[in-house]
Amino acid sequence: MSMRTYIGHQQAVSAEDFVELALGTPVELWLGVDGESDEERAARLDAARDILADPEFRNLPDDVARIAAEVIEAHAPELFNVVLLARPARRRRPSRRGAAA
Repeated sequence: MSMRTYIGHQQAVSAEDFVELALGTPVELWLGVDGESDEERAARLDAARDILADPEFRNLPDDVARIAAEVIEAHAPELFNVVLLARPARRRRPSRRGAAA
């Protein structure tokens, strides 16, 4: 038995589906596509600005930041290959105060 992920009434089959359904917009709108022309990029950015101006999407930047933070938190060890290192003990130099000259 496999788990299924639904956003609203739609099933997210891939990570891209999940992000698109969670945000309500295609990922390519924000990230672009390989080989897009300057005109295509300008049109895409205009569409993105129009979406951000729509009151329905006013929380989109906050939603994206929240989703990104949740993904990073959930997958930090794999994403960053974090290994905690022990801090070396500090050596103390002998004090020269009060030494006879």
